[in-house]
This record gives sequence, C-alpha cells and structure tokens, in this order.
Amino acid sequence: MRESQLLARIYDRSAAINAGAVEGVRVGPGDDCAVIEIGGETIVMGVDQVVEGRHFEPGTPVDLIARKAVGRSVSDIAAMGAKPWLATATGALPRWVRSGDALFEAMASWAENWGCPLIGGDISSSDELVLTVTTMGKMAPNVRPALRRGAVPGDGVYVTGRLGGSLASGRHLSVQPRTFEGQWLAAMLRDDLHAMIDVSDGLGLDAARLAEASGVRIELDSSLVPAHFDSTWRGALGDGEDYELLFVVDADRARELGMRNVAPRLGTPISRIGSVVAGQGCVVRTPEGEALDAATFGWEHTT
Repeated sequence: MRESQLLARIYDRSAAINAGAVEGVRVGPGDDCAVIEIGGETIVMGVDQVVEGRHFEPGTPVDLIARKAVGRSVSDIAAMGAKPWLATATGALPRWVRSGDALFEAMASWAENWGCPLIGGDISSSDELVLTVTTMGKMAPNVRPALRRGAVPGDGVYVTGRLGGSLASGRHLSVQPRTFEGQWLAAMLRDDLHAMIDVSDGLGLDAARLAEASGVRIELDSSLVPAHFDSTWRGALGDGEDYELLFVVDADRARELGMRNVAPRLGTPISRIGSVVAGQGCVVRTPEGEALDAATFGWEHTT
C-alpha cells in the first residue's frame, strides 16, 4: 500500500473528526496541520519526523539533523499561515549517538530560532535514529488558517523561492521554513488566499494533493517553474524536500498586488506557475507541449 492510499484510508476513518465530532477541533486529518479553537484563539498543530537512512545519511552532523527535524514540522505551521508557538520532541537513539545531550541541545536551539521552544518530549532507543517533532502555532486575530482545500477555477497558482536538486546539493539539510512569508500571505490576502501547502514531497505531487482536496484541476507550466541553477524543471517538480510554499490566489487580487515578491523586507521571490480550472487532477505542460500527470513527479513512503 502506497503512502497516498494509506492516508486516504486514514482520512476516511477520520471523517467524523472533520465533521465536528471532537470538541474544539475545526480541521482534523487531511491537511498540513490540525486546526483547534481554544479559548477564542485558533491554534494549528502538526507533526513530522526524520529517519536515519531516509531523511539523512549516517555521518550527517548532529546540528543539521536537528535543524531538519525541527524545520520540517515548522514548515507545516508556515503552510497554514500561522506563527510558531510551542514544540515537543521524541527521539529513538542508536548507539552511535554518543551524546544525546548535544543532539537535543541543537534541537532546542533551532526550535528557539523559529519561535517554538521545546517544552517536553520523550527518549527511547532504536537501531536507527528517529526524531519526531510536534509543533503548535497561533493564527493572528481575524486571520483564518490556509487549508489545502479552497482553490476555485480562475485562480492563479504560485510558489515561493526555487526548487529542485535538494538532495544532491544537500540543501534539504538546511531547511528554512517560510514562516514569515506564510504569515504575511495569510494576513495580506485574507479570504483571497484560497489554498496553501508546503512543498516537501515534490511540487508535482503536492500540487496534485491540493487539486484533489479542492476538487479542481490544476495546470502547471514547466517553463514557469523556478528551478535552482543545478536542477531542471523535472527536478524542480519531483525532487521534493524544498520546503517552499505552494499557494493559490484569486487571480484578480494577485494582479492588483503585483505579486512580485513575498514580504518585501525579506525579498523572497515568488512565481506564478499555473492556473486552476474546472475538472480533476493536476497536469504539467512540458516544453514540447505534452501534458503529463503531475502526481508522478514526487515521492511517497511505502508500507
């Protein structure tokens, strides 16, 4: 069973949660984070993990492992348009980790760096190093979380930064979650920000997930996808581990704003890479004009 199939079954079993069966839960499984209402505040909560041999290779410096472990979870908070708040962590440590203290000190440092101090966790042992980080974030007053669903025909599809070549270059270890950009987009665009997701499993696959959640068809143009200098449009679509933000905006509102960069004081570039139309699925137009299934560009965990 592929990851997407397993997740679909989990979402089906969790339908009652998303229908309001659990007090305070506004959004359950199926998005980057859960959304919870507590004391009049909107809280988002997500969890992610890194596994030795899959997300990093043996011999990777402890600081980079810690950075990626925390950054992956914080990137989910960014995709909701929330401000990081708190985090917890668990670690299953193999014998080669001679100083667990150095590892968790590095994790605490990166969590503080992104504004979500570690407030608890648990430690166990394992043959491989496995780190899991749960992060909570807060939405600004009167700003709604950006969900994967909400895209409508006529919208423009945008992405922050550049993509591709993350594994070969080692950029996947230097995760920089787009937290300020996500907050800026959510606060500036409000209801015109129709959907958002972080790009972790590949632009093509994540765009397809957004299209499926919204019940629309997304058409991407390979010539518009911003690839890193050491990548190609295929790499930008399928390599993953970029931790950029893919978002869908009302086209008229986007034109009105110019949409030349995200959060001017940060200067993060954004690019329009496609459009939302009526229908299903997600396709990418190649330079030769061929329409390919975008969902095939990316990678999934298998069980």
